[in-house]
Amino acid sequence: MSNSSRNIILLSILAISFLMHFKDFSKDLMSIHVWRQTQTQSTIINFYEEDMNILHPHRNDRGDSDGMFRMEFPLMQWLVACVYTVFGNHLIITRVCMFIIGLFTILGIYQLLQSLFRNTTLSLMGAWAFNFSPCFYYYTINPLPDNLALCCAVWGIAFFFIWYNNERWQHLLLSGVLLSIGALCKLPFVVYYIVPVLFFVLQVFQKKRDGKKIITAVVLFIPLILPLLWYVTVMPQWNGNMIVKGMLNNQETSNRIVEFLLHNLISTLPELLLNYGSVFFFLAGFYFLITKNAFKDFRFKLILSWSVVVLIYFLFEINAIGTAHDYYLFPLYPLLFMLVAYGAYHLYNSSIKAIRYLTLGLLLLLPFTCYLRMQSRWNADSPGFNKDLLVYKSELQNAVPKNALVVVGNDVSHFIFFYYIDKKGWGFHNDELTAEQLRLMIKKGAKYLYTDSRVTDGDVNIIQCLDKLVLERGTIKVYSLKNDRVK
Repeated sequence: MSNSSRNIILLSILAISFLMHFKDFSKDLMSIHVWRQTQTQSTIINFYEEDMNILHPHRNDRGDSDGMFRMEFPLMQWLVACVYTVFGNHLIITRVCMFIIGLFTILGIYQLLQSLFRNTTLSLMGAWAFNFSPCFYYYTINPLPDNLALCCAVWGIAFFFIWYNNERWQHLLLSGVLLSIGALCKLPFVVYYIVPVLFFVLQVFQKKRDGKKIITAVVLFIPLILPLLWYVTVMPQWNGNMIVKGMLNNQETSNRIVEFLLHNLISTLPELLLNYGSVFFFLAGFYFLITKNAFKDFRFKLILSWSVVVLIYFLFEINAIGTAHDYYLFPLYPLLFMLVAYGAYHLYNSSIKAIRYLTLGLLLLLPFTCYLRMQSRWNADSPGFNKDLLVYKSELQNAVPKNALVVVGNDVSHFIFFYYIDKKGWGFHNDELTAEQLRLMIKKGAKYLYTDSRVTDGDVNIIQCLDKLVLERGTIKVYSLKNDRVK
């Protein structure tokens, strides 16, 4: 295949993705995992409006404190905030930035496959199939730090195998830097380091040791210091974070864990990660690995170890992943679509015409099955939270001064409500706000109450803290609070 033909196909993949997403760029945050999306977007906005120091990410549910909230290293959030300093605070800017990151991830998958198989057709098939993974398609324009983490990690592994082929130290340095950034942006991607670690360990134990390669390993592993320093510093602050302890702090029954495993295998894997149209290719990939004796290639050991470690990560976090957290499965993508690409390519080269036509048909079907599965994800009539926050967003934001501290609930996420009203303060959920708590919040500066809880604003003790109804829109009421009641 000529370079021009390859470039045309790659551009067509990117163009189709843009056209499929076009109508959703202008929509507000909604649907599955809007909790995590609003958390990420609020961090972006707070960088832009309050403090551009990348070490100072802030949250809105902060009471009267500074709201410092350090989880993953907020590089992605900070970079988008930098773009905001040029174009202003517009959600579409975030979506476009996420989309651009997604495009680079697609190109990274192509380059990874190309460095492994040196076959342009196979690599294009893999990039095409990956682009129409329903889960990837959905998150491609949604604010998640996982997007940048995946992009950098994929390119990091790609540059490692490029270095494996040509042994230019610059490529190994790029691999180390990108793998480090991937782990910084999202800790689970640290498992990708198993590939270079195993490679250099095997170099040490080979009878003919390559001292030059072993010394060169320093170039790759020095950048790993950055994520290690960050997480050693911030992880002690992660109180109650089940991701860190995983199955070591499991609260689920064994039957529930089995349910999670089966759901991810039977539903999430074929339906959301692969796309039903790619399942045949995925299964065929295993078949051709055996029949083509792929296990004889030295790189197979590296990829197999990578697969085992990623699988261990999945099993360790299965209680946190459950049946809903599909974005926790981002580290699986390169491995899944290696098999998809390998299977699709060999099916396409079958001597049986029917199989070749079936392969082409399934590849062409992928955009349609992806779109049909995901088109409901940006449905404003079912946004995944109190619809009135979306419908009356502007009025709720303008009901009180922007810098006023507020009390907000019900919101179990402690992010969604705050994002839509664009305020800072105290959050509550499950109608658990008491008059005593509210009085303490008033003493600390709370001026208004935003609530959709009739239990809360119907409590006779809380009513004594309310001054007047400022605004009522749908199920949401905004009250001013009485400072003279605080003694």
